Amino acid sequence: MRALAGVVGAVLLALLAGDASAAVRISNDPGGQIGPYLDNFAMVRSSGQRVIIDGPCLSACTMVLGIVPRDRICVTSRARLGFHAAWNPGENGKVVMSHAGTKALWDIYPTHIRSWLSKRGGLKPKMVYLAGSELSAMYQPCR
Repeated sequence: MRALAGVVGAVLLALLAGDASAAVRISNDPGGQIGPYLDNFAMVRSSGQRVIIDGPCLSACTMVLGIVPRDRICVTSRARLGFHAAWNPGENGKVVMSHAGTKALWDIYPTHIRSWLSKRGGLKPKMVYLAGSELSAMYQPCR
């Protein structure tokens, strides 16, 4: 998991090294630890870059919605966001739910995402997906 977060961080840093008018494209991001995503998306926000969500953006990846301004995020028809409660690896590989991590995710999400999640029972262990017409009604289509 840490290696994946490191790879994601390296990719985002490489993208940020380019032209500020360039866009960061998210196309197959399974998520990972919250901390590296907070740092990387804060850099995207500071850079002024746009974000194109063009495929799965799952778990911690969805924090982009609360960190990068909404008017700098667009979605394609392939965009699919997956939300779930935060967890940590426990003993013997068992998943241990993290109330603090889940609260941090909740607090980061913008109001319209929290409302959408609330209608579906909030952040739970099972992934809930936002895609298609529901997602395109919330975020501008990529042009």
